[in-house]
Amino acid sequence: MNRKITVFGAGFVGSTTAQRLIEKELGDVVMIDIIEGMPQGKALDMMESACLEGFDAKVTGSNNPADCRDSDLIIITSGVARKPGMSRDDLLKTNAEIVGSVCEAIKLHAPNAIVIVVSNPLDVMTYLAGVKLGFPKNRVMGMAGVLDSARFRCFIAMELGVSMRDVDAMVLGGHGDDMVPLVRYATVAGIKVEDLIPKERLDALVTRTRNGGAEIVNLLKTGSAYYAPSSSVVEMARAILHDEKRVLPVAAWCTGQYGIRDMFVGVPVVLGAGGVERIVELELTADELAQLKKSADHVLANVRRLNLS
Repeated sequence: MNRKITVFGAGFVGSTTAQRLIEKELGDVVMIDIIEGMPQGKALDMMESACLEGFDAKVTGSNNPADCRDSDLIIITSGVARKPGMSRDDLLKTNAEIVGSVCEAIKLHAPNAIVIVVSNPLDVMTYLAGVKLGFPKNRVMGMAGVLDSARFRCFIAMELGVSMRDVDAMVLGGHGDDMVPLVRYATVAGIKVEDLIPKERLDALVTRTRNGGAEIVNLLKTGSAYYAPSSSVVEMARAILHDEKRVLPVAAWCTGQYGIRDMFVGVPVVLGAGGVERIVELELTADELAQLKKSADHVLANVRRLNLS
């Protein structure tokens, strides 16, 4: 029997995620959205491509949150997207109400699911989900580090004119302007990027990574990124559903690692069938640790605005 995956939100991120999930046959997908007919129409359109793309996984659309019942994995993309000039933090109150209501349905109908949050502001919405769901914290996480790392890797490959597949890099911290791209750990086919790219250019790539989402929002004018975000969450989904034990940066619940406690923030983890199976502690410099702490403090400040305690 196929695994059941529910995607809350049938907008650009949610529907593209559903498409990638079924094309990779990671499970059967239910797309849930409040707009009548939209998830059903998009699901039917996807199913009509199955014989051409060669997949047998099923996707259905629904307007009923209860249809997440007995899901193995749930991906929350629900919420409003940024507009030019907006920060992720500007979405806080609106998306908190939306994500909170989604979590109520999940808690009632899919109490054994692993939950990945994609809605912005990412780290705060993940914290909200952790509180509302009351699940073991290893089963709640946020997608951000995989996306931010992919952007950093992309910019490095473009700078050097090399294959994307040969670039490894990792970005930690909150999904915001103070995220922490780890330049020291970035490599191209095992060669440190610091040996390949001048410092001033690397600094520019770090800045572009931090502004990666805003750059796309400003270009699109009426929406935000969805191709790379959907690929990122599917990378996480595959690691969980196939028990791959991948080391990926995700917004995970820290219990003292990196000096951060009782907070969801982007750190490297081992991702498998148990969700976040453990946090990997890298050796960071004092400056890198300070940057990570600053990023976590920003997340905490926004969490406090929700008055969850």
